[in-house]
Amino acid sequence: MGKRGGKKFSGGRRGGGGGSGQRQNWEDIPKHNEKFERFYDEQGIIPAEEREVFWEALRRDLPNSFRFTGSRGHALAVQQKMKDHYIPEITSIKYEGEFVEPPRPVVWYPDQLAWSMTTPKNVVRRFKPFASFQKFLVAETDVGNISRQEVVSMIPPLLMDLKPGMTVLDMCAAPGSKSAQLMEMIHAGEEEAMQQVADTVKSGTAGPEPLGPEGLNDDGRTTGLLIANDSDYKRAHMLIHQMKRLNSPNLIVTNHDATMYPSIKLPPLSTEDKPQKNQYLKFDRILADVPCSGDGTARKNSNVWKDWTPGNGLGLHATQVRILVRALQMLKVGGRVVYSTCSLNPIENEAVVSSAITRCGGTANVRIVDCSNELKGLKRAPGLQTWKVMDREGRMWNTWEEVDGQRQQEGINGLGRLAEGMFPPTEENADMPLDRCMRVYPHMQDTGGFFITVLEKLSEIRAKPEDSSKVIPKASVAALAEELDFRKKNGNEPPLKKLEALDDLVAPNPEAEKEASKNASVAETSNQLPYSASLDSSVQVPAKRTADEQDAELPAKKTKLENGTEAVIGDRPVRQPVPSVAVEAESAEATPTPISADAASSAPALPERPQKRKGGQPHEEPYKYLDPAHEELEPIFKFYQTSDRFPQDRFMVRNAQGQPSKTIYYTSALARDILTQNEGQGIKFVHCGVKMFVKQDAQGQDICRWRIQTDGLRYLEPWLGPERSINLHNKETLHKLLKEMFPKVDNGGWKELGEIGQRVKDIPMGCSVLRIHPSESAEGLNERMVLPLWRSLHSLNLMLPKEERKAMLLRLYNDDSPVINMTQKRAAIIDAPTPETPLETEMETEAPTPTIPATVTDPEEAALRHENEVLGQAEQEQVDSRETWSKANDEEDRFNTTV
Repeated sequence: MGKRGGKKFSGGRRGGGGGSGQRQNWEDIPKHNEKFERFYDEQGIIPAEEREVFWEALRRDLPNSFRFTGSRGHALAVQQKMKDHYIPEITSIKYEGEFVEPPRPVVWYPDQLAWSMTTPKNVVRRFKPFASFQKFLVAETDVGNISRQEVVSMIPPLLMDLKPGMTVLDMCAAPGSKSAQLMEMIHAGEEEAMQQVADTVKSGTAGPEPLGPEGLNDDGRTTGLLIANDSDYKRAHMLIHQMKRLNSPNLIVTNHDATMYPSIKLPPLSTEDKPQKNQYLKFDRILADVPCSGDGTARKNSNVWKDWTPGNGLGLHATQVRILVRALQMLKVGGRVVYSTCSLNPIENEAVVSSAITRCGGTANVRIVDCSNELKGLKRAPGLQTWKVMDREGRMWNTWEEVDGQRQQEGINGLGRLAEGMFPPTEENADMPLDRCMRVYPHMQDTGGFFITVLEKLSEIRAKPEDSSKVIPKASVAALAEELDFRKKNGNEPPLKKLEALDDLVAPNPEAEKEASKNASVAETSNQLPYSASLDSSVQVPAKRTADEQDAELPAKKTKLENGTEAVIGDRPVRQPVPSVAVEAESAEATPTPISADAASSAPALPERPQKRKGGQPHEEPYKYLDPAHEELEPIFKFYQTSDRFPQDRFMVRNAQGQPSKTIYYTSALARDILTQNEGQGIKFVHCGVKMFVKQDAQGQDICRWRIQTDGLRYLEPWLGPERSINLHNKETLHKLLKEMFPKVDNGGWKELGEIGQRVKDIPMGCSVLRIHPSESAEGLNERMVLPLWRSLHSLNLMLPKEERKAMLLRLYNDDSPVINMTQKRAAIIDAPTPETPLETEMETEAPTPTIPATVTDPEEAALRHENEVLGQAEQEQVDSRETWSKANDEEDRFNTTV
């Protein structure tokens, strides 16, 4: 399902349902809501002695919080930089006679990888050390080393008991902060395991079977898999963007409604005496961090205060139950589901848990796990055993029997959304241990509000169908018919109470209304008549008309589309078929399918655009795996001296022809099996695989044009031969490579490259691997890194995105000065007519297509400029480009901001 406000949403808007419009200043928004406050006060959820401090905390700004991401070793290295350099600067500041409180580690998060910061904004803005600290945070966030994430949002993944080798499903994943946590756990210990296996193989003591500990027994690579799902196509792409730094071949992103998540087919089991039997994927762990009203996010989501109504939670309850039931169905026996919301409403929490367990056969089949001893230091409250339900009109109800009795006597006005499952369980389920659920309140440790429950599946289940009689009163339609008949005979009085009651049963669906409006608007811009006009036989519809003629026949009401153009809104439009256009995922341009001359003459002129699937998502190119003996692969393996030990049957491309034209991806074995078995089966795969090789233009016939991409390098690097390897130990040499793009190698330029100069002088053209080794010296490098390096005809270049260069320069050298493009600098010197001509030194500067000026007479210098400017700069721009969404339309990821 889609999300969310604070990460949760309902109906496509952020938690609490908020509407559109100009955002108000947080301080100007009244933080009071009579129904909201009465609902929680009358429940007695918060003890009377804590109630005042609870509401005070909920009205305060939320502290900033962030988490160090990626592999444990890399995350600790980035964290150490903050502790050694920025924290001492901040703690030296005095404000109003007191030392400023620095960021603090979250005590219950492992390895101090999560931090929280309460420094007031007026202090942050006043002192320079905070400016440099903020620059560090922004740079590391840009490259994915730091994730801005609310503290309580970090809890659910930590309770999943997730280990490498497990199959995991995140059902409602966007924007992806929790998915990133899950992926880090799947890859825990992988770098060390891969290196140990590589060392064993090099020593000659390894056998042919895959090596490595459990879960990492694919020669040190994890055998686990994370499927991250979101029902909104664009938010699914935001999810990919959020997880870009992790670069995992063990990730699949899908785009499905979580309440009806499809079964995923696996290769059939083959037996000698029986025909092959289909098998389907069951998950070891599932995270159901579901869409919710988000009232626990009131500290950062101002809409909660002005828009909270009891209907928010009532309308989501059924969807939440369906998601949790579907999760339990897809879980392995013995597996765990973690259910969580950023709401404090028991209708969305304990009531959902109890309803789902009841539908799955009770506590004999599903156990609530006691996690009270996990995450030492985390303050939490137990789940509720009793609670009340507030209806649309603000009345409080203790039991379903009270509601049912009221319905029998007074009708269902205001009670239409109430269901039996929203109340505490009774009869055989009355003793369900809901106190094992976990509630985190804002005043406990200065956080947002959150709810978490861990469920274990004890046996296979067959979920009971929903009982609509416990939601919709019987004969309600018949009662409406009787009322209409009475009104027909006796005039317009009394009002249609039964119709109002039926309307109350149907929860408003802003998403459906938005989609219908959008479809109508887009169709009307094609200048089609309203549907009502097409039914009127008196209207003569000519075969072809001008846009002006058609506009005259359309209703006058107009609206503005997202791009600012006006579109006419009419009745249901007549849709003309759109020409099918195949989009090449690896190409920026699409070639439209030819249309016959006859069709062109009879159809109205329409803009050519890609064929779209239901829900507005564009055509996705298929995933095609390459034969290990493919003619493009064999020269790559030979050029890089790739060990036969590295699996060569997991490389794929994204085009229907199955030919490597621009990019070759790599996936895990399980991801490969899933993609191949489910091709054409209706499962909407949005993303899988990491870029391993990208084709690059190069001079010369004997050069391998397939450059190793940073994304997949760490998986391939242990299995590459020494011929394309360059070792670096000196910190200043790395500084030069990061600071200078395209430093010259020939004509003695290699002498300026320190310890690697002689090596890069002699190495043939093409891509090489720069292995950066840590030093025992305090002044040296403290982390092992592996980066791709391209050796051109006259120069070389680290193939890193510019934001990655900047972040590394700041982290390793406290250097925030501009990166220097040495090619542009040399060109400026050659072209300079006078000594006053300024040098262009920043690589970010947009430049026209380079040409060789007439002043360049040296053929070698001309070749240098042509090669580096035309080929090198183009490839650098490709490295800098991103293929994923950072934003869905105008909707931002509303994390709490860092600083």
